[in-house]
Amino acid sequence: MTATTRTTGTATPTAPVGRTARRVGVVLTGLVTLFLLFDSVTKLLQLPMVVEATRQMGFPDSTVPIIGATLLVCLVLYLVPRTAVLGAVLLTGYLGGAVCAQLRIEAPVFSTLLFPVYFGVLVWLGLYLRSIALRELVRIGS
Repeated sequence: MTATTRTTGTATPTAPVGRTARRVGVVLTGLVTLFLLFDSVTKLLQLPMVVEATRQMGFPDSTVPIIGATLLVCLVLYLVPRTAVLGAVLLTGYLGGAVCAQLRIEAPVFSTLLFPVYFGVLVWLGLYLRSIALRELVRIGS
């Protein structure tokens, strides 16, 4: 079974993605969502350990809820199908800022500094596997 797209008024076939791949995409998105939702909520609640960790990275305490709200907005955009690509782009920017913050405090490379990069890959992989529109845009191997 192939999907079709109507971009110029004519139907063009797109590369099919199996049910398993789509399910893997949904599972990856779910896992990423749970982690980022937990992260944003702990920031919005200004839990003492989160505030302290943010302070150790050189940010004032007052930025913690702003960072949490920003993450939550990006996450909501990522979960809404019509805005999922925008949400993924914004999450990528957010995670890039996390890399910069970790770099600033000279965090260990593979365990801490690159953790947001690993997460960014999971964000995009999950979206790619579950989104026909993104697969059509990227068209790997065509």
